[in-house]
Amino acid sequence: MPSFIADHPMFCAMALIFIDIAVWRLISPTFATWKLAARLVIFAVFSAVLFNDGMNPMQAAPYADNTALHLAATALQIGWWLFAARTLTVLLGAVMMQRVGHTGRLLQDIVGAVIFLIAIIAAMAYVLDLPVKGVLATSGAVAIIVGLALQSTLSDVFSGIVLNTTKPYQIDDWISIDGTEGRVTDIDWRATRLQTSQGSMAVIPNSLAAKAKIINFSRPADMFGLAVSLQVSPHARPQVVIEALERAMQGCRPLLGKPAPSVAFKASASGGVEYEISGFVPAMALKREVRNQLYDLAFRHLQAAGVGILSATESSTPPAMSGARALLERSSIFSTLRQEEKDTFSQNMTLHTYRAGDMILPAGEISDHLFIVESGVVSVMLIKGGHKFEAGRMGPGEVIGEAGILSDQATLADFTAKTFCTLYRIEKEYLKPCLDARHDISEAMKALLDFRVHAAQALTQEAPVVPVKKGFMQWLRDRGL
Repeated sequence: MPSFIADHPMFCAMALIFIDIAVWRLISPTFATWKLAARLVIFAVFSAVLFNDGMNPMQAAPYADNTALHLAATALQIGWWLFAARTLTVLLGAVMMQRVGHTGRLLQDIVGAVIFLIAIIAAMAYVLDLPVKGVLATSGAVAIIVGLALQSTLSDVFSGIVLNTTKPYQIDDWISIDGTEGRVTDIDWRATRLQTSQGSMAVIPNSLAAKAKIINFSRPADMFGLAVSLQVSPHARPQVVIEALERAMQGCRPLLGKPAPSVAFKASASGGVEYEISGFVPAMALKREVRNQLYDLAFRHLQAAGVGILSATESSTPPAMSGARALLERSSIFSTLRQEEKDTFSQNMTLHTYRAGDMILPAGEISDHLFIVESGVVSVMLIKGGHKFEAGRMGPGEVIGEAGILSDQATLADFTAKTFCTLYRIEKEYLKPCLDARHDISEAMKALLDFRVHAAQALTQEAPVVPVKKGFMQWLRDRGL
């Protein structure tokens, strides 16, 4: 051992403690392994300094004839036990973090508290030479008094241990505890903290969580359930409603195919009949978006089937109105036409039907007509890397073939019937003069075409190849050296 350390052991031991504190504070948490290694090395040197100078933590402090040195040695030996406890808790924490992650933080805290308690009792027994049995008996009586005073808090602590052991939920899980829904942000000694969908923080005591009904929306991790309920007219035939809602489900691409989504009758009353669409999505963040999309699709497909949703404004369409005329009323592009123009338009629309799998409009064809989907689901297929993939699905009210009408461009995608479909067809020679006269409709169709062209380009564009950086050793391997 260097002569300076041998001559000034207490000064060096104190310096090592301050160095440990400084290193632990200065090294970034991203270098946790280096922090742990530094602490182990400093503790080993600290122990060597004490034992070399005769300050054995297993015995009473030396220098009994010098009060100042005796007190300093006693403090350093007690410090050794606390240093050892801290080093051991950090080491166990690193090992437990790799095995159980952040969900075991409460267990780590309890283990750390037990280790420190043992270290304090050992320091009292070995260094201070106190009667440990009497201390333990006194501390036991005090513990009983404190336990009675903190009964509810201890209930939360032990409930937290149960929750961390059984793991009904973990950090970042979306759960519902006794009706309170949110994302788990923390599980500590006393409570579980949830961040709700409104952005607020809910603090639920562990004792309440251990007794309450817990619903974990994050398990299994690859599917999240959702449901949409709607009421329809009691005069609508159930089979018509169910078929329309099934088409709505098929038109919603984010819904998982397995488990398959389903439609179910829920309740019937004099005011209406309630149906529920249920399915699964692959991510929790999609639930709200898909629920909104599914309700919109259900509304449109029910409307195309002539069924009204009671929560929506009842249609003012006269019973004698033709299907083509009613479709123009619902169309977002042609709804601005005057009534007499819609009447004329509807007389120049022809109805076409397609079975599931039929080609409606192939890619590369310059369409001389425009289709408006009346009912059913149309699949949009693009090609990327020589392989076809489904880029989207279309439903009632949407148009097909606007590229050929506006600019004689070829269709970029294949449009095929995913279900039985009915579409109304308008010929270009009739539609073109109308677009020249009505600039609002022409601009709406141009905006739709631009959006679809840009979306198709973004979906079919090949991702750039990122060059792989090779090091010197890889360069040698490539050359067989």
